[in-house]
Amino acid sequence: MKSFYLTDTGKVRNHNEDSVTILKNANDEYLLIVADGMGGHRAGEVASSLVLTHLGKRFTETSTIGSKIDGINWIRDNIAEINKEIIDYTKENPESTGMGTTCVLALLTKEFLIFGNVGDSSGFVFKNGKLTKVTKDHTLVNLLIEAGDLTEEEAKYHPKKNVLMKALGTFEKVDVDIFEVDTNVDGIFLCSDGLTNMLSKEQIEKVLNDEELEIEEKLIKLIRKSNARGGQDNISVAYLTLESGEEE
Repeated sequence: MKSFYLTDTGKVRNHNEDSVTILKNANDEYLLIVADGMGGHRAGEVASSLVLTHLGKRFTETSTIGSKIDGINWIRDNIAEINKEIIDYTKENPESTGMGTTCVLALLTKEFLIFGNVGDSSGFVFKNGKLTKVTKDHTLVNLLIEAGDLTEEEAKYHPKKNVLMKALGTFEKVDVDIFEVDTNVDGIFLCSDGLTNMLSKEQIEKVLNDEELEIEEKLIKLIRKSNARGGQDNISVAYLTLESGEEE
């Protein structure tokens, strides 16, 4: 296993509202998280850091996640608790009204790999040199694509392409999407939309496939490329490689 994560403010924003981490517990289980916060008065930073603090504490305190059903319930329960924490924080701090955050996570054990997602940060698996997107974006344009009212090409330039239909902290109840994936992959890759809005899947693949670069150098290169193309948002990436698809 090799892993690395990185976040960058980008070229346009004056502060970073993203949070990202990769954690390992006592049973060699891994949790990858990317959260992209939003809201004025730096409230987005608070929201995204609440995600990491809460999940991080729960995960590192847990010796093992248990079965796949346990893992799914663990994600659902913790996302519900975080959603309530953010809402409660907003009630106590009225200046942060409107704050919220996306959250994409991947939970890897020896038995299973599951992704959880709320919002438009992305979860991918990497296998045989190809990235496959696992998660679905909770955006207005994605709804329009699924309804057949918009093509993917039109969505790229749609004026409301950043309108979220779902995020943590915006509604009293939130449904997290859960995706089960075969563990026989070469890597797990999470990122905020600051990366995917600047680089295509093929451009990301090209960097990940560069055998001359170490894992840290690949993520640094991805962020540099995003910034070179405008860096219009905060950029966060988390990458875990499973050597030859096998867990150590």
